[in-house]
Amino acid sequence: MLMKLLSGDRPASPVLTVLLLVILIGLAFAPFLFPGSKPLETAARICIFIVLVASYDLLIGYTGIVSFAHTMFFGLGAYGTALGLSLGGASFAAAGLGALGGVALAAVLALAIGLFSLRVKAIFFAMVTLAIASAFAVLVSQLSFLTGGEDGLNYKIPRELTPAFKLFAEPVLGLRIDGKVLSYYLIFGVALVLFLTLLRIVNSPFGRVLKAVRDNSFRAEAIGYKVVRYRTAATVLSAVMAAMAGVLLALWLRYTGPATTLSMEIMVDILLMVVIGGMGTMYGAVLGAVIFILAQTYLQSLMGLAEQATAGIPLLPDLVAPDRWLLWLGVLFVLSVYFFPTGIVGRLRAGKA
Repeated sequence: MLMKLLSGDRPASPVLTVLLLVILIGLAFAPFLFPGSKPLETAARICIFIVLVASYDLLIGYTGIVSFAHTMFFGLGAYGTALGLSLGGASFAAAGLGALGGVALAAVLALAIGLFSLRVKAIFFAMVTLAIASAFAVLVSQLSFLTGGEDGLNYKIPRELTPAFKLFAEPVLGLRIDGKVLSYYLIFGVALVLFLTLLRIVNSPFGRVLKAVRDNSFRAEAIGYKVVRYRTAATVLSAVMAAMAGVLLALWLRYTGPATTLSMEIMVDILLMVVIGGMGTMYGAVLGAVIFILAQTYLQSLMGLAEQATAGIPLLPDLVAPDRWLLWLGVLFVLSVYFFPTGIVGRLRAGKA
């Protein structure tokens, strides 16, 4: 049963298996294990970014396509949901209709990009996607009457997903089950289904063709596969999954703006998570997202403690000052690439650790 859920894709490493189980248990019981708003916020972001990073890995890791338009699809899902809730009211119907519109538009744009751009060489395709994503970000900023411009959109979500809603009168295992907890489990459940769907896709005959296209597109074409069609299909599937991640983010944050969905910084973060976890491995998206977001969230606080602990040592407190956390995040990334050139998952699988 478990192997069916994983589509036969075994972790193939005892250490990796333990890590994935710890992450799954941690996310499944996050409200009970890590009380407080910040841990719950972090867990929700991890769930959302696992889907987003895995959808990008479908492109770059399994198909060999480098795209810089992934945040555009992410933003389309988020903005579609935001507009649905802003214009249609705080109802599940409005959220669903907006989400459907955003995901559909993402699929259409991905199809257009695939059909018109995937015939060019890889570097030119990357530049085309970067230009389209930049133009879309400018368009969103200019259409302030609809998108809120640089300020973004604030909106209400269904009451059942807000802290004001109480599912039970009494706490369960010491936790009051309110709408925020229900919202988290909605995010977790949908993210889990989407991840398992992506896992099924890459382990299907379609996924094996994508790997053949990635390894040698000329050979794949020679034996009868329409390479452009497969690349286009992968682009559309990746865009749809990214848009679904955007839908989850919009429901969780109750705010959608360019800084939270469309910025190049998010695109770089996605790429870093893929590289850290390991390209061409869905499990790499899980580890990459968890490690990066935990470091992004807690590294500054840990460095504050380190600064206090080394207060009497010359120079060291300045090096570990909290305002230098981005420097040390960069150092961690360089070290991870140096010691894990194929990503953490690739290294664990190669060593069968």
